[in-house]
This record gives sequence, C-alpha cells and structure tokens, in this order.
Amino acid sequence: MQASSIQSSIQETANKKNLLLLVTLRWLAVGGQIATVLVVQFWIGIPLPLTAMGCVVLFLVALNLVSYFRSRHPGAVITNSELFGELLLDVAALTVQLYLSGGATNPFVMLLLVQAVLGAVLLPPKQSWVLLAAATACFIVLTKTYQPIGLAGWFEPMLGHGGHYDLHTYGTFVSFLLAAVLLVLFVTRVNGNLRDRDRHLSELRQQSAEEEHIVRMGLLASGAAHELGTPLGTLSVILNDWGRLPALRKDPEMLTELGEMNAALERCKDIVSHILLAAGEARGEHFERTTLAGFIEDVVAEWKETRSPPLVDYNADIPDDILIASDTVIRQILLNVFDNAFEASPKWIGIEASKEGDVLVVTVSDKGKGFAPEILANFGKPYQSTKDRAGSGLGLFLVVNVLRKLGGKATARNNRYGGASVELCLPIAALAIDVEAHHA
Repeated sequence: MQASSIQSSIQETANKKNLLLLVTLRWLAVGGQIATVLVVQFWIGIPLPLTAMGCVVLFLVALNLVSYFRSRHPGAVITNSELFGELLLDVAALTVQLYLSGGATNPFVMLLLVQAVLGAVLLPPKQSWVLLAAATACFIVLTKTYQPIGLAGWFEPMLGHGGHYDLHTYGTFVSFLLAAVLLVLFVTRVNGNLRDRDRHLSELRQQSAEEEHIVRMGLLASGAAHELGTPLGTLSVILNDWGRLPALRKDPEMLTELGEMNAALERCKDIVSHILLAAGEARGEHFERTTLAGFIEDVVAEWKETRSPPLVDYNADIPDDILIASDTVIRQILLNVFDNAFEASPKWIGIEASKEGDVLVVTVSDKGKGFAPEILANFGKPYQSTKDRAGSGLGLFLVVNVLRKLGGKATARNNRYGGASVELCLPIAALAIDVEAHHA
C-alpha cells in the first residue's frame, strides 16, 4: 500500500510538470495563431473571420490561465484524465480555427497530428488512441465542412499561374517547421521530466533499501538482546551467591573484584535494556514526562559523566515550558553524535541546542581533521568511515535514517577554521506526540 501511494505521488508530480509544459506549448500556439492571422489578414490580404477566431484565442488564453494556476497549486491533484481533457480541448479549438480558415485545405491541418503525438507521450495507451481517433475524426469533418477563404488584395495579382499551389506549399512548409519545433521542444522537456521521475524513484528505492537494512539490524540487535538476557541473569545469580560465601567474604581483594564484576554485569544489562527500548519492546514502561530543555541537558550531563571529556562548550536556547516524552532512541542518537565528535576531537567539543520554529536543532562541533570529501558526499550511507575497524560508519547511518523516519534530517559540514559540525534537526512533535496519550 505504501509503495502504491509513493508511486501515485510521483505520477501526480510528473502530471503537474506535464500540465505546466502543456501551458507553455499552448502559449506558443496562441502567439502563433495571432501572428498567422495578422499576416494572412493584413499582409497577404486574405479575409478571415476575425471575431470568431479571436473568440477561440480568448478561450485558449482562459484555459491556459486556469491550467497554470492548477499546475502551481500545492494541493491540486493532476490526473491523466485531466491531461486527456486538456488535449481534447486543444484539438477542438484547433479544429474550430481550421474550420474558419479553409478546413483540410489549410496547410496547418497537420498540427492535429501534433496533438495526437502529445497524447501518445503523456497519456495511457487507451486515452492516446481515443485522442488519435478524435483528431482523425476532426480531420475527416474538415475535408467536408469548412468555411472557404478567397485570395484578395494586392497579393492575388502576384500569384499568376500556379500561384495558389505555391502559396499552399509555403504554408505547408511553415506548418511542418512549426510542428517539428513544437515536437522537439515538447519531447525534450518530457524526457527531462521522465529523467527527474526516474531519479526520484531511484532515490526512493535507495531509501527503502537503507530502511530495510535498519530493520534487519534492529531485529538482529533485538534478538541478540533477548538471547543475552538469560546468560546475564545466570551470571548475576552466580555472582550474588559468590558474594555470600564465607571464604570470599573474608578476602577484601576478592570482594572488590566481585563488586567490579557486578558493576560490569549491570552495565551489560543496562545496554541490553536500551537495545530493547530502542526496538520498541519496552517503551512506555520507563516513560518520563519532562521538558525539552531538561531532556537535552540531561543527555549532555549523562554523556559528560560517562565519557569525562576535558572541555565541553554547551549552549542552549530552548524555552523551559515545552513538555515532551523522553525518548531513548533520540537519547541514543545524541550520544552517538557526541561520541563521534569526541573521537575526532578528544580535547574539545561544542554542543548548541536551539528551538527554531517547531524544530529542535542540535549542532555538535569538533576541532578534528574534518570530514573527507567522499564522506561528505556520501554522508549517512552505511559503512562510510575513515576508521579502520569492522562496523564503522553505521552510527551516522542510523542517525540519518532514524531522524528521516521521524520527519527530521541530519547534515554535516567542515568548518571554515578547522574541524567539522553535524547538525540534527527534529520536529518537536516527534518527541511530544505521546505525552497526551500517556497523560490520559
């Protein structure tokens, strides 16, 4: 269902671009009709029904204005049926103009073929054949029913023998040239739209593959956490039993080592709990209601306590009245970015947090060597790292994709005077969304 929705959205975007392209071509058609009428009426001297032909031009102008605003409206849904209707109206308008100016004897009658070609490029096969049938029917009608035009004015004496044939030949050449230019222009632009659509589809496929990779890693981590739960519990029981043995209780050094082992074991159990929380299997049991400013400050304090960095410049500009639900996943994302900056710059990192509109922005800076150009070009892709160890590059990959799924984004840049910065943007609603539900 989701893939179908994405495909439909891409098709709607392509239809909007194609409608805008039709608008452009129709403006060219309107300009060409006005120029042709003026040349034929006032220079060649062939009388034309200017009032009726002018009404057709005004109709095309009105149709174009409506189509333009439709293509630019953010909420408008442009369907293939709408494009089909627009092309039918173009065929009808051209047919009326040809009826008023000689019917099938008018060399510009081949412009009906242009409409059929446009339909073949833009529309599904069924609608394309219907449009071709309509254009063909109009051509047949124009061979039998039309208003003939006569040669008059100063041009007629210049025709001589075969003059009418020569005039028709010139008109046919102009019609061919106009049709060729319109088709090349149109097909070129449509090919550009198709390339944009294919590129968008390729990006969506890549995104889908990355998200599937995240799901697989999440399942692997969750499964590993479940499997580790039993042996960790067994070790905890054994260590507690050892702590009660008289022989060991008399040995201070052994008691100290048992305490360290218990602390390490509790650390392992805490890591397993965090993995399960991140997988959504224990979320809600440890729900805490807090403020946005307090949440960020708590994460920074936790990281400083566990990592003991020499210097951290932390600045926050966040109101104290924004209530949120503390989120283990976001906490882990921030800790991950802090760790990356600390590895690149062990002596100093900078953390800035601010509220910009409805978005939380956290910028983490360091004074390291900065990102390599290939890392910046592939920022957020898995296994993009300069670290020579297995699994490197997955941290930022997870950060980018988790933020993207929550409606946010992560960007990286090298700073002008050395070092690098990673900016995390997250809608505050992604943190506050569960507060009311838990409160209720």
